Amino acid sequence: MYTPRFKEKYLKEIVPALKEQFGFTSVMRVPKITKICLNQGLGKYGIADKKLLDVGVEEMTMIAGQKAVQTKSKKDISNFKLRRGMPIGVRVTLRGERMYEFLDRLVSVSIPRIRDFRGISDKGFDGRGNYTLGVPEQIIFPEIDIDKVAKINGMDITFVTTARNDKECLALLKEFGLPFKNQK
Repeated sequence: MYTPRFKEKYLKEIVPALKEQFGFTSVMRVPKITKICLNQGLGKYGIADKKLLDVGVEEMTMIAGQKAVQTKSKKDISNFKLRRGMPIGVRVTLRGERMYEFLDRLVSVSIPRIRDFRGISDKGFDGRGNYTLGVPEQIIFPEIDIDKVAKINGMDITFVTTARNDKECLALLKEFGLPFKNQK
């Protein structure tokens, strides 16, 4: 049976390393990634042009390897010509095997393709052991054909973990190979 490379890495290398680093007595206490959420807001362009929304869903589906869904506005905002229930973005949540596959592609292929890259910021932690990373353009993913891209959009990638604090989450993500700026 096939097991993703990063899942094996987590079980064989990361669990023992974190257990030793933090002095955990149980393997169940070692933090792990529970899900990865991808979110792309299309802003005023998504409201004006419905085709951009369909293209956004298609691109996000290709990137994640799982069907993406539209996000709808929760309230009316007259300044943005926005009504409740209008589609304004695209999102997808990855768990299990697909999550590890996406993480592998993100670390080994996509992040190195970011222009003028000097490491990802360590300011995206929320205080509860989760991390959010902003990606400036979707063309860093090899699944996207640059010639067919109508508009370049960024996206947010959120790593939801079982870590109890930011220090544990940072150690977990560093072990997976995410290149943070301030390596301590």
